[in-house]
Amino acid sequence: MSRRAVQLLTDGENIEEIYVVAEKQLRTNRQGGLYLQVQLRDRTGSVVARLWNATEAQGDAFAEGDFIRVRGKAQLFQGALQLIFTSFDRVDPSRVAIEEFVTRSDQDIQKLYDRLRAYLLKLGDLHLRALAECFLMDDAFVRGLRQSPAGIRNHHAYVGGLLEHVVTMLDIADRIAPLYPNLNRDMLLMGVFLHDIGKIHELTGLAVFGYSDEGQLVGHIDIGVELLMEKVAKVPDLTGEPFPREHLLRLKHLIVSHHGTYEFGSPRLPMTPEAIALHYIDNLDAKLHTFLRDIRDDRNATSAWTPYNQSMQRRLFKGIREGSEPVAD
Repeated sequence: MSRRAVQLLTDGENIEEIYVVAEKQLRTNRQGGLYLQVQLRDRTGSVVARLWNATEAQGDAFAEGDFIRVRGKAQLFQGALQLIFTSFDRVDPSRVAIEEFVTRSDQDIQKLYDRLRAYLLKLGDLHLRALAECFLMDDAFVRGLRQSPAGIRNHHAYVGGLLEHVVTMLDIADRIAPLYPNLNRDMLLMGVFLHDIGKIHELTGLAVFGYSDEGQLVGHIDIGVELLMEKVAKVPDLTGEPFPREHLLRLKHLIVSHHGTYEFGSPRLPMTPEAIALHYIDNLDAKLHTFLRDIRDDRNATSAWTPYNQSMQRRLFKGIREGSEPVAD
């Protein structure tokens, strides 16, 4: 019998199925009692599940990344589907089909990679093109780029997500560059390629993503600069010339400023036209991806609005439909 995927769950149905634990919290309710709140996931999506009247022993019985079989019931709560489970047990990973739990990009990874190569190998600047070649000749780097997510939960959080994010950004940059003749298109495209390369070493996992030790201690921005410096040292082998000092300064600045503000972890504010363009292109793709995902994945057909998204601090308007409920004050 086929497994009951998250995407297929419906209000009111009884559930006994295996899912992977993406997040786990042992919380206290208003009366001082304990309950477990976990995010369960498979390759089709995720769902919040709660175990009321939980014990500390139950909270310690499994960890994030574990597979558990839950028994309970699906129900709608405040417009979102949740699971209320009454019992569970850990499942040996060797007894599950891992492909059922790995979320992947909907796009063809090889086609995305071919588009990336086409952009980078057609750069007009000799030194930037040679730098791109140094990255693309590194098989381990390419494998990481094709495999890595762009994040662990907010946007493009799936295998191939980083590559999809970068290629979409390249498409955007390529389209807007002609509107600004004084914008250095080659520098901007190279900045798009480089801005998140540190995530290849920062993020780990397959069914559930997390941070590596290097990711926790150093972070993808500093890792990205290190990877840039490593490849810049190899460029003279291809060009026969030193890599231009100003090119290197501008590329390092693109990496360290792409978060845009100090509030969001940017060591420097954008101080070049290419840097401010990179920041807004990055933000545009990330936010649009999140909006479109939340609208697409919301299965509550009775409401014109998605459930509240804590990270964005808002609900999203899906469109008025017959029988839809108004938003509560």
